[in-house]
Amino acid sequence: MRQLWTSLHHQGGTIAVGALAVPFLLRVAATGRPELRAHTLRLVAEIGRCQHMGDGSRGGLLQVAEEPLMIDGSTMCPVDWTIQAARQAVTDDLPLIFPLLSDPDPEVRSVTAYVLAAATGERPHVSSALHARLAKEDDAVARVSLILAIAQLASEHQDEHAPKWARDLWSDPGRPPEVRIGAGLAWLCLATDPAPDELRAFLDDPDTRQYDGLLQPVPWLTWVDRTGVGLRSCIDDMLKPSIPATVLGDPWDEGPSD
Repeated sequence: MRQLWTSLHHQGGTIAVGALAVPFLLRVAATGRPELRAHTLRLVAEIGRCQHMGDGSRGGLLQVAEEPLMIDGSTMCPVDWTIQAARQAVTDDLPLIFPLLSDPDPEVRSVTAYVLAAATGERPHVSSALHARLAKEDDAVARVSLILAIAQLASEHQDEHAPKWARDLWSDPGRPPEVRIGAGLAWLCLATDPAPDELRAFLDDPDTRQYDGLLQPVPWLTWVDRTGVGLRSCIDDMLKPSIPATVLGDPWDEGPSD
């Protein structure tokens, strides 16, 4: 597995051959050794996603596509072509992936949601499966992963109902804290409005901060910060006020010449 990661996703970047490996990796995950299942699925998901570079912003956390001009130096192939090909391979093999949402290992269920979020087709079917699993899921990390997977699909397809869905979850004090946290992040990524005071207060509450370590294994959060504070980094980044460029000034402007 270590060699596969080095070969197919070196230093966080996807190379062209990675897309060709996806169908084989999915079959290894579905039928191979259970102890390697989560790691194999995680590799599939990363091949079908842009390089993260620690971006936990409202516009970056759920971003999938790579910049069109990004080129794989080893093959001179646009990286986004590889990502799209890998995502199509995931979509073609959805029947292999759906059963893993019910795997006995919660880590597998969490990473399966991460893989399904990369699907490019059958969005209603995929979203329905994620919602159905969320309704019965009892693991905190898997719950947040399912919420972010639903939000990622909704964001790509510009689902106008998704922000209300996310707001209904995070604003409900009867929901488990991790559900409200995941939904709060989802809402911040789906909506363009400033964060409501109620959401700010909840995410900055000391009781919420206790979940920083527990939710670190959520795949989206792990890549934001591998030192164990991915959730806190996202919250801090998403809630900080935007600073207009004019306030900062032009760093190359040395003022009027004599």
